[in-house]
Amino acid sequence: MKIKLYLIALGCSAAHFSAQVKDTLAEKIMLYQLPVGGWGKQLDDKSVVNYNLPLDKDLLRKIRATGDDHATIDNNATTREINTLIQSYAITKNPEYLKAAEKGIRYLLQMQYDNGGFPQYYPNTSLYRKQVTYNDNAMINALTVLYNTSEGKEGFDAVDPKLREKAWKAVQKGIECILKTQVMQNGKPSIWGDQYNEITLVPEKARAFEPVSLATAESVGIVRFLMMQPVTPAIEKSVTAAVRWFTENDMEGYSYEVGKQNGKTIRVLAEDKNSVIWARFYDIHTNKPLFGDRDGSVKYNYNEVSEERRNGYSWFGDFAGKLIHKEYPKWLEKNKISD
Repeated sequence: MKIKLYLIALGCSAAHFSAQVKDTLAEKIMLYQLPVGGWGKQLDDKSVVNYNLPLDKDLLRKIRATGDDHATIDNNATTREINTLIQSYAITKNPEYLKAAEKGIRYLLQMQYDNGGFPQYYPNTSLYRKQVTYNDNAMINALTVLYNTSEGKEGFDAVDPKLREKAWKAVQKGIECILKTQVMQNGKPSIWGDQYNEITLVPEKARAFEPVSLATAESVGIVRFLMMQPVTPAIEKSVTAAVRWFTENDMEGYSYEVGKQNGKTIRVLAEDKNSVIWARFYDIHTNKPLFGDRDGSVKYNYNEVSEERRNGYSWFGDFAGKLIHKEYPKWLEKNKISD
């Protein structure tokens, strides 16, 4: 991280000098922070937040015109900025960075539903933005920030103790929501969907090509978060059931390659006896791989998906390999759990 030092006056004391240390990235992040306390992934319908862009009058105008409806935890927004500000505070001890991070933490606490879930956006409740959202690890990213806050880990020990206590309570509510939303199949827990109705906690679709389904990538993130927590009978049951589901629903003998052809991204599913992958989505009842298309249709044959969606979305991956073969066995051993 680049640190740029600004001196108010030559010959200032070491303590005063330390308070004036500024981090150029953190300074930009504070400029982008919205009044509600969170950050957006976009400034408007066209401009994506990019901290590498130099600040000019036009960009500053767009930043100042951005409303709270853009505040989100989607695509790592808000949680990324809070983590960066905490890291910057640890290096510089600049109190403004800690203050901005704490405002972001308050935003996360404010957006959490009473049932423990987190919407993708807050206060914007249009379309699928109000759904409890695991998609792209949104809720897990938020809970991880609050977990680090409550435990004083990763530099979060500097956070106001009152916020740390509130964060602990939010994490417990979040865990309850996670356990409630694990999809049951014939009385047995499987994994999780991408998004849920914020009131009923029933799995729902989001974008046209994101149907009601079991979501493998996000479920791996959920399991990893649960394995960070003190083990309870409910958490042990949830984790072991999810890992069992992954071992039973892998796709052996296939690989998924991403390349370029004539400047365009090409994604190819091919037979490969040495490879194991998982589909991005599975049918919530039958565990068959499924694929959504722009027109809202659901396909069970990858080759029937439109070319635009087939090559414009990552439909397969080695999502659970490391979890099954390395992380889960270590968790079992650490907690003296027999599988």
